[in-house]
Amino acid sequence: MGFRQRFKRNQVEEAVIATLKADPDADGPSLRIRMKRLFDADRELSADQHGSGAVRYAFYSDDAPGSGVEVWFSAYEAFAVLVALRILAHGWPQSTVVRIMRRVRKDLENEHRDIMQKDVRRLFDQEALRREARPGLMVANSTDPVFLAITAAESLSRRESKRALKGFALCRGRERLMEFILKDMPVGMVTTSLELSNAAHRLAANLARTQPSRRGRAG
Repeated sequence: MGFRQRFKRNQVEEAVIATLKADPDADGPSLRIRMKRLFDADRELSADQHGSGAVRYAFYSDDAPGSGVEVWFSAYEAFAVLVALRILAHGWPQSTVVRIMRRVRKDLENEHRDIMQKDVRRLFDQEALRREARPGLMVANSTDPVFLAITAAESLSRRESKRALKGFALCRGRERLMEFILKDMPVGMVTTSLELSNAAHRLAANLARTQPSRRGRAG
């Protein structure tokens, strides 16, 4: 799958749902509604002026089109939708998820490109993964895991405001993830961590199986 390849919204929806189908929250209709709300929020939320590296949109290139206009997504943007849905499933408010995805976009896009260039036979070598397995070691399902770690106050709930967000980081490997959790974040924080490389390759495989619809769907 080329990095410049573009996908219609129906392809993104189909591939994301197929990737998440083993997840208890992966109800097709519900996921489509969540995706639509994320897209709407990305168009409607004001530009994030806080934090370095923030970009205008989380899921769109350049200007986000209005409702009713056919939209094409890059491979990264499809991946960003998948990651955003996984964050939502951990109880983060929708507006906070969009802001996280905007602020992390530049670094995450680079990580996604790097992940997709890795040899899948080595990345998901089951023999190597069995050799690495040890009691107490976080399961990653990848020999070269990359994590998105998001930290908040322990009282995190869906009703809390965006101020619940304390920090986030892209961490290459378990050691860097633990360093972020134990050293970079103060005591009393709770961390959500998502391994990205496995999901990125599964999504790419599912995108390759989709076909664009004849008529564009609203973006």
